[in-house]
Amino acid sequence: MSDQAIDAAWPTWWSEEADGSASARAELRFALARKLGVSPKALSDDRVEFVWHDTARFKHLSGEGAAQKAALASFGVAVAHLLLQGVGEAAIRPPSAEELRDAIRDGGAPFVDLTSLLATCWALGIPVIHLRVFPLATKAMHAMVVEANGRFAVLLGKDAQYPAPVAFTLAHELGHASLGHLNGASAIVDLDDPIESEQEDDDEKAADRYALALLTGSPEPDIRTNIDKFGARQLAAAVQEEGPKRGIEPGTLALCYAYRTENWARAMAALRHIYSEKKPVWREVNGFAEDQIDWSALSDDSAEFLRTIMGMPNG
Repeated sequence: MSDQAIDAAWPTWWSEEADGSASARAELRFALARKLGVSPKALSDDRVEFVWHDTARFKHLSGEGAAQKAALASFGVAVAHLLLQGVGEAAIRPPSAEELRDAIRDGGAPFVDLTSLLATCWALGIPVIHLRVFPLATKAMHAMVVEANGRFAVLLGKDAQYPAPVAFTLAHELGHASLGHLNGASAIVDLDDPIESEQEDDDEKAADRYALALLTGSPEPDIRTNIDKFGARQLAAAVQEEGPKRGIEPGTLALCYAYRTENWARAMAALRHIYSEKKPVWREVNGFAEDQIDWSALSDDSAEFLRTIMGMPNG
């Protein structure tokens, strides 16, 4: 596991004096095990056994070994379990894309965007955070959806400077949860971007269709242009005019254009003209989470760990 993950999990109460106490060393093992998803018994033998190493499903594998997959899965599931402790008991499986879209629009939103999706997830009892600390030094997962006792949590990994790509990723993960794709698995780990990767897996295709239906109103939006040659500025102007008319966030409509034409460069360039400025989207995601988590329901040690991996100040 990465030094960053171990440092985040290492409790601040540990000291040289504690090293001389058998009970303190035992508490250290349990603290690390709880946060990292490893067996505390194994740690006493100077070895590592990942608790959820064989209960997660991975998408878009690109050469990850068993140890890497075990670390990713166990860390993510452990984080989700801690996160769910800070969320109220009310939690339901996400409804269909159409029902969820209608509920968001009926609430007064002009379209489904990242902000409305985050608010809806937390209202459903589905916490969403953006990881700033990863279990592997060389591999950061794109996103993960975790199921624990019928409850769900979403962990985002890849950062973005604009909200539309993150909204699609979040909608995609909700699709996995709503469509029952976990089916007894502790988690589904998307290692690469579901937007830009070719989907051969039926579950991935279905999650894409769910995301498109939630964000646009159609699982197969018919995106056409009335001219053949145009630049990023023209695309930005077109989606800003047409998107709100059709109940689609302009950035999402630009991505839909890329999804259908595979012209990602033009669409990503258009995002620069759609949004007023670049900004780390993870700050919005985790700022929302910070306000929604019931920190009093967590131990000080667990709260400090979550704040650290969310890139939030402690204290």
